[in-house]
Amino acid sequence: MDFVDPILSLASEIYKLVENVKANKKRCRRVSERVQALEDLVKSIKQRDKGQTSADVEKALKELCITLTSAQELIRKYTVASWIDRIVHSGSHGDEFNSVNERFNDAFQILFGAQQVDSREKQDEVDGREDDTELKKCEKTDFDLFCMWLNLMNKPSATDEVIRMIKPEEIKYEYPKEPFMKTSTSEVYRGEYHGFKVAIKRYTEPLNTSPSEVRSVFNKEVETMRRFESPNILRMFGICDQDKDGPEPQFLIIMEYCEKGSLRQVLDSPCKLSWTRKARMCLDAAQGLYRLHQTEKKSKVHGCINSSKFLVAEGYTVKLGGFELTKTETSLKKASKDKEIRSVCYSSPETLDNINYLYSKGCEMYSFGIVLWEVATRKRPFDGWSSKDIYQKVCKDKFVEPLPDDCPEPLGNLIDACRAYDSFLRPSAGVLVDKLRCVVAQLEEQ
Repeated sequence: MDFVDPILSLASEIYKLVENVKANKKRCRRVSERVQALEDLVKSIKQRDKGQTSADVEKALKELCITLTSAQELIRKYTVASWIDRIVHSGSHGDEFNSVNERFNDAFQILFGAQQVDSREKQDEVDGREDDTELKKCEKTDFDLFCMWLNLMNKPSATDEVIRMIKPEEIKYEYPKEPFMKTSTSEVYRGEYHGFKVAIKRYTEPLNTSPSEVRSVFNKEVETMRRFESPNILRMFGICDQDKDGPEPQFLIIMEYCEKGSLRQVLDSPCKLSWTRKARMCLDAAQGLYRLHQTEKKSKVHGCINSSKFLVAEGYTVKLGGFELTKTETSLKKASKDKEIRSVCYSSPETLDNINYLYSKGCEMYSFGIVLWEVATRKRPFDGWSSKDIYQKVCKDKFVEPLPDDCPEPLGNLIDACRAYDSFLRPSAGVLVDKLRCVVAQLEEQ
C-alpha cells in the first residue's frame, strides 16, 4: 500500500497538466478520464486493512505508479510544445497515447479483478440483512465503475481490416514479379492489398495439407492474432487460397510490408540515427514485446528474440515479427533442414548454464536487452566469439558488453537492467515501456 499516496498525488498532477496542454487536448483529456477511473479504484483499495492487500495488487500498484509517471512526462511536453514541434512529431502522437492507455487498461483489469475476488470472499462472511444490503451497494458501485471504464475503452480499432481468408483477385503484385527475399522454404514478394503495401509469402516446398485442414487451423489462430493487434507488432492480413480447385492448391501468407527491412539491416546501414531516434526505436520494440507478453493469460513468449525478428517500417517505426500465424505456417511448409535455434549470443546466463532451464519472460528480457544494446552500439553481439567464449564470459564471469561513452545514462541504465545476471532484477516489458517513454520524453526536450 506504499504506492497509493504517490498514485493519488500523480493523478492530481496529471489533472493540472491537462488543463494547460497546448496540443493533443482531446487525447490528454481522455488520459485524464482513465486516470480518474483508476483513482476511484485505488481509493477503494486504500480503504482496506493493510494486511488484506495481495502481492499481485501490490505489484500492480507499483507498476501503475511508474505508468502514471510516464503519462505525466508525455502530457507535460504538450504543455510547452510549439507548433513546429507538433508538426514534426505528429506521426507518433497516436501511438504514444495508445501505449499509455494500454498500460492503464491492463492495470485496471488486474486491480478490478482483485477487488471482485475480495468482494466475493467478504460476501461469504457476511451475516445479516444489513450487511447484505451494504454489500449490494458496494457491488453496484463497482459495477458502475467497470461500466465507466468499458465506455472509456470503447474506441475504434487501429484498422478496419480484419485477419481473414483473402481472394486471389484482391492482391496486386509489384512488377516485375520477382521475390525480394528467399529462404530455404519460401519466397517473399511485394504487393498491394486494399491500398496497403504488403509482403506475400509463398512456400516453395509446401506440405500436401488439405485446404479444409489449413482453413480450420487458420480460423482458430486468427482469434489469437486479433489479440496481438498493435502498431508495434507486424500486422497480418490473412492467407490467400491460390488455385483452390486445381490439382495443387497453394496458400499465400499476406502480411504488412516494412520498407526498411529488419532492425539488423537498418543498424548495418549507413543511415544516421540520433540518440533520440534510437531511444524511440527501443520504445517501439518494447511496446511490441509488451503486447505479446501481456496478451495471453498463460505465459506467452516469442521464443527467438533477436534483431532480425524486428522489422522497421516508414518513419523508423519498429515492429515485432517472427511469430505470426505459426500454426498455420506449420501446416503449410516442410520443416527446414537448418532448423532455427536460439542463438547463443542472445541466451541468458541461466539458459547457458542449464540446457533444461524453462524458458521464461525473464530469459526473453535478457535477449531483448541484447537487442537494445545493438540499437545503442549498432554492433553485432559478441562478434567473432565462439560459443565456448560466450559461455565462459556471460555465464561464469557475469560479463556484459560495454555501451558507448555518449549513451544517455537513463537509457544505458535500462539496457543494463535488461541484461542483469539475476533474472529477478530484470524489468517486466510493461515497466520497461513506461521507463523508456520517460527517457524518450527527456531526450526530446533537450
